[in-house]
Amino acid sequence: MAEKQKTIKSPVSVAGTGLHTGNEVILSFLPAPENHGYKFRRTDLNPDVLVPADVDHVIDTSRGTSIEFQGVRIDTIEHVLAALAGLEIDNVLVEMNQSETPILDGSSRIFVEKLLEAGLVEQNADRVFFELKSNVTYTNAEKKIELIAIPSNDFRVSVMIDFDVRVLPPQSAVLNKISSFKDEIAPCRTFVFLHELEYLLNNNLIKGGDVNNAIIFVNRAVTQKELDHLTGLFNKPRVEVRNEGILNNLELKFSNEPARHKLLDVIGDLALIGMPIKAQIIATRPGHYSNVQFAKQIKKLIKHKSTKEEIPVFDLNKPPVYDIMQIQKLLPHRPPFLLIDRILEMSDKHVVGLKNVTMNEAFFVGHFPNEPIMPGVLQIEAMAQTGGIFALSQVPDPHNYFTYFLKVENVRFRHKVVPGDTLIFVNELIGSIRRGLIHMHGTVYVGQKIVTEGDLLAQVQKK
Repeated sequence: MAEKQKTIKSPVSVAGTGLHTGNEVILSFLPAPENHGYKFRRTDLNPDVLVPADVDHVIDTSRGTSIEFQGVRIDTIEHVLAALAGLEIDNVLVEMNQSETPILDGSSRIFVEKLLEAGLVEQNADRVFFELKSNVTYTNAEKKIELIAIPSNDFRVSVMIDFDVRVLPPQSAVLNKISSFKDEIAPCRTFVFLHELEYLLNNNLIKGGDVNNAIIFVNRAVTQKELDHLTGLFNKPRVEVRNEGILNNLELKFSNEPARHKLLDVIGDLALIGMPIKAQIIATRPGHYSNVQFAKQIKKLIKHKSTKEEIPVFDLNKPPVYDIMQIQKLLPHRPPFLLIDRILEMSDKHVVGLKNVTMNEAFFVGHFPNEPIMPGVLQIEAMAQTGGIFALSQVPDPHNYFTYFLKVENVRFRHKVVPGDTLIFVNELIGSIRRGLIHMHGTVYVGQKIVTEGDLLAQVQKK
């Protein structure tokens, strides 16, 4: 019997301090519809922008995992995502009134408790898993980092850490079933070495840092003068070091709590893949950067599988929605800069254009004349012209309007385009049209291959 997607029954909130910003933040979990996934919204900025928890949007892994989409940034998301993935919740909207999630006690425990307090509810849609068919490996030989994903019937994780210090000897942690996450992994706190902490504090990098939201390992002798200095930095009445080298007499919840927290981070970062996976993960000395690079490799496999299965098919013999003569009545462009031959389909959500690439194109005279390749910038222009047709179709008197493109983002060129190719441009609307602004995702196909893709933002204005 297929598993069903889950969301939460009711909204729930938690307040705390951002680890690096030191800002007070209220984070709220809200129920979300089927196939929504994990998305963030900044209520202090543009509430219309939903930031997908997607590995393609990661912009920083230096002090945690941060994502950004359409200029909206969300910082230190790994503990929140670990809580959601660890409870097998599929669809949630996370609202925040600051850029950074609250650090709380440095673990996922409080997030898990709040989510369970909200209650979980099954939805009608089935959960979709990515099942690995072969091993995926990420290695960094210099830093002795290795992550391997092995095909499995379920999801399990093993982590090994070794920092080459006496105070924190090599240790490992294992999660054999995700249902154990709540009790065995979620309570495990982040950790840091004293020398790292001093640098961060002295450079004003962890304004919300506290001896209560991290395990602080001391791997050298510390004088009373230094302890007094740390007392002032932390604004605490007393800072001391246990014999075993842990600052301020913290009791470990598990003898291998650091390795368990690294496992927590792996689960949180791999949630950025965008769907649950069936694999056994074996991670040696993992960190946020390596986790994200590993997640990108798996996401690439998922994209490759889905595009092979979902390449659209268009009937090129059907009468077009617009032929070249009709296109010229709508667009101001003329040869050699008119780069669309036909519009094959159009709805209120998408448009499909076609261009036949021939050796007679003017740009082949000077662009790699001995090996003619269509310039990528002209592929984007053709994609934009296709989008322009769609944009003008949204106004009652298109002859009185121009379409101006304001932004092009996330462009990728996957394969070269050469004479003889037939380009199919599929532009799909992202969100609703507001104040004449139209945001579209464009994909360019040649046969069964995606050759180019990117996001376009355009505005329709009167002449």
